[in-house]
Amino acid sequence: MLALEELLAARWQMALSLGFHIVLSCVGVAFPAVIYVVHRRGLRHGDEASLTLARKWAKCGAVLFAVGAVSGTILSFEMGLLWPGLMERYGDVIGLPFALEGIAFFVEAIFMGIYLYGWDRLPPKVHLRTLIPMMISGLFGTFCVVAVNAWMNSPAGFRIDDAGNVVDIDPLAAMFNRAVWGQFIHMWVAAYVVTGFMVAAVYAVGMMRGRRDHAHRLGFTVPFVFAAVGALLQPVSGHIIGLRLAAEQPSKLAAMDLVVETEQNAPLRIGGVLVDGEVRGGIEIPGLGSLLARGGFDRPVQGLNEFPEDERPPANVVRVAFQTMVGAGFTMIGIVAWFAWRWRRHADPFASRRFLRVTVVASGLAVLAMEAGWITTEVGRQPWIVMNLMRVEDAVTDNAGIWFSLAGVVIVYASMGAISIGVLRSMARRWRESDRVDLPTPYGPPARSKEPVG
Repeated sequence: MLALEELLAARWQMALSLGFHIVLSCVGVAFPAVIYVVHRRGLRHGDEASLTLARKWAKCGAVLFAVGAVSGTILSFEMGLLWPGLMERYGDVIGLPFALEGIAFFVEAIFMGIYLYGWDRLPPKVHLRTLIPMMISGLFGTFCVVAVNAWMNSPAGFRIDDAGNVVDIDPLAAMFNRAVWGQFIHMWVAAYVVTGFMVAAVYAVGMMRGRRDHAHRLGFTVPFVFAAVGALLQPVSGHIIGLRLAAEQPSKLAAMDLVVETEQNAPLRIGGVLVDGEVRGGIEIPGLGSLLARGGFDRPVQGLNEFPEDERPPANVVRVAFQTMVGAGFTMIGIVAWFAWRWRRHADPFASRRFLRVTVVASGLAVLAMEAGWITTEVGRQPWIVMNLMRVEDAVTDNAGIWFSLAGVVIVYASMGAISIGVLRSMARRWRESDRVDLPTPYGPPARSKEPVG
């Protein structure tokens, strides 16, 4: 009983940490590219509003980067503290991407510092190019983190001998496993969708409050375009990931598509849940499930009943998460289509308060879709922490204090979230009230003017 309680606490703590950190990591990955576009525009066209945006966004990005550094550090410790069984047995196999991700993080931090303090100190083109190492290091760091998760879904780079020992370790083969490219591209694109919609939403709110100047239009359009391109690409990358599930993780595919018995011409089910082993509710489109999952109408999709009961993922959790991700994704595509339709008709998209409100909703949908996607990936792999090799309960710590650790993490993340929002709101307010971009600090009192003496 104690082991089950520890497992539950460890799962909740890991889910909370990942769910919190992943949003911040998206900003670290995608925001430098968004800043690069407005900064480059400012230099090429002499647009002071673009340069001011780049300056402000860099300061906001630095605040979120600092919070992400804390949550990322917590995550790195949790891998060993919560899942010692995993790290003890397979730490040598997956250690390389963890080490490389740390290097990528420090490179990004170094160039962020150079960029922040390089304003009016470096030649303009050199200053602009300091964003490029930030983009590359963020990209590489994402690849390293996703490589570990992809390895858990598709383990490679080692062999288990007759005595049960892990031997013949090849860290590069483990890092470049079969699942890594699909998952990496999907996550990388998601980072731009989340960041783009979140930043655009800030300026949508400003325009709804009457601030419709050039800076607000530009602050909306640039990140929205990034998000729009990403939203259109996500279904393609998701479909590529889905095609490998039938061969490598058929139980996850069965839960996602809610297939109970193996079906030769499986339908695509929209909605529905599993009740007492039967699918209730939803709409079925004949044959489309096999086509999307296997690439052909006549190819079978394995059902949940093909697997032992203790090796099936919780189907309803996976199903709801998957449907939420897909639904949110296609809703965002609809919002992008609405923007394109208005633009093509030469109608000002910003004149529609309804469209601006929907864009604010899209920022929440982007985060929801990403979180639901990770729930699908992680819960769909259950009961395995390493697919078909190690169960989650065999990797969890036997420390009875995990519930206290969970409570501490909740307090830390709640505090960091509240402080971050407070700091960003304070910066935005002071920028609105003053023409100055270079505030003394993002949180300190405003500088007082010096009175003449005598």
